[in-house]
Amino acid sequence: MRRPFRYFRRYDYFDALPDDLVVSVLSKLSSTASSPSHFINVLLTCKRLNRLALHRLVLAKAGPKVFTVKARNWSESTHRFLKLCVNAGNVHACYALGMIRFYCLQNRKSGLALMAKAAMKSHASALYSLAVIQFNGSGGSKRDKDLRAGVALCARASLLGHIDALRELGHCLQDGYGVRQNIAEGRRLLLQANAREVAYVIRSVSQSSSSPSRSSSLLTWHAHRYQNSPCLADSTSSLSNPEVHQPNWFLREWFESGRGVLAEGLRLCAHIGCGRPETRPHEFRRCSVCGKVNYCSRGCQSLDWKLRHKMECSPGELWIEDNGGVGDGGGGPAEADGEGGADVANNVAVG
Repeated sequence: MRRPFRYFRRYDYFDALPDDLVVSVLSKLSSTASSPSHFINVLLTCKRLNRLALHRLVLAKAGPKVFTVKARNWSESTHRFLKLCVNAGNVHACYALGMIRFYCLQNRKSGLALMAKAAMKSHASALYSLAVIQFNGSGGSKRDKDLRAGVALCARASLLGHIDALRELGHCLQDGYGVRQNIAEGRRLLLQANAREVAYVIRSVSQSSSSPSRSSSLLTWHAHRYQNSPCLADSTSSLSNPEVHQPNWFLREWFESGRGVLAEGLRLCAHIGCGRPETRPHEFRRCSVCGKVNYCSRGCQSLDWKLRHKMECSPGELWIEDNGGVGDGGGGPAEADGEGGADVANNVAVG
C-alpha cells in the first residue's frame, strides 16, 4: 500500500537562480531607480540581495537618482556608499561626491580629481562644473582663473547636451569673455539654449502626465524663465520654484541648514538653482546696481534676473566692497562685476 504524502518539500526558486542573473536584474534596477530608497530597500530584503546589490557591476550602473542624497541625511555610511560607487567606476557618483567634497567638505584636491574623472568620461554636468571653477579660480586665487579653459569646457559640455553650458557659452561669445567676441553667434546660442529647455520641459511634462501637480510646476517654472525672450514670449506664466540638479540642491541645503558654515565674507550664488558657495572673498560677481546679490556665472545671473531679480533690483547709493572697491554699474540693471569691482570691463548685461 502506498504511504500518504504528508510532508511537502519547500523549494525556494530564488535560491536556485545563479548569481550572474540576479546581478543582471539588480543592475537594471539600479540604473532605473527613481530614488535612493528604491535601491536601498533591495539591500534590506535579504542577505543574498544585500551582498549582490553591492556588486561592482550593479554599483557601476547606478543612475543619478540613486545619489539624490539630502543634506540632512548625510552620514559616514552615505559617504562610504558613494566611495564604493566611485571605486566601481560610476561617473554619477564621481560627480556627486566630487561636488560635495570640493564645496561642502572643503577637500578641494580630492573633489576636483573626482569631477575631472567624471569629465574625462564625458559627464556633461562635471564638465560644466569644472568650467565654473575655471572661470572663478575657485579653490585658489584670482590669478588661478583660466577663462580659455572654462570656455573650452563649456563648449564640450554643450555638445553633450548640457543646456546651462550652452547658455554660458553664448554669454561668453556675446561678451568676448575668454574667447573672441561674436555677438551674433552668442545670441544664436542663447536662443538655442532657450529652445532646448522648452523642448525638455514639454518632454518632461509628457512623461510625468500621471502626476498633474508636477507637470504644472514644471510648466510654470520654465515658462516664466522665457517671459523676456522675444522668440519665446508666448510661453510666459506665473512664478514658481525651479527643479534643481541634485548636487546643487545638496549644496544649498548643506549651507542653508547650518550643516556647513561659510567663512566670514563668503556668499552663496544668488540663483536658487545653483547653490555654489564662494571659496574666497569676492570670488563671485555682484550686481553692480543694487550690490545685494552675487553670481558664480553669467548663466546663473541671466536665469536669476528673469526669475526674480529683475523685480527686486533697484538702483541705490554706490555700494563699497570690503576691500575698498566701488561697484559703478555702467550698462544695465543686471550687470555684475568681479572681484570687488576690479573687472568692470568684463560686465555682462542680461536684461
